[in-house]
Amino acid sequence: MKNPLDPRHKKRQVLVEDLFRFEFHKKQRISQDARKILDKKEQVDSFIEKAAPEFPIEKINKVDLAILRLAIFELLIEKREPPKVIIDEAVELAKEYGGETSPAFVNGALGNIVNENTKI
Repeated sequence: MKNPLDPRHKKRQVLVEDLFRFEFHKKQRISQDARKILDKKEQVDSFIEKAAPEFPIEKINKVDLAILRLAIFELLIEKREPPKVIIDEAVELAKEYGGETSPAFVNGALGNIVNENTKI
């Protein structure tokens, strides 16, 4: 498990919580970083649809969706960290917040994205 005091991990936890909360309460106050991700939501969601075509966006567990949106934003838009770091963090978040199948689902979807976008 990641060090819970790691500031990058803590920031990702807050972002996942903001993105999750926004799914239920659109008027909810969210961080500026979460807003940046949501501003690219259509683009990010199109990658999710390609990576997990058997799971329509509206059927994906909302926690998993929040984690995927954050990770895909980091992987394909921000590109500040190596893909392996982003995927490892996303899987850790899925273990913390998601259900029993969340880590495998998140890892598989992100693996598909990296394989499809080998230039990242």
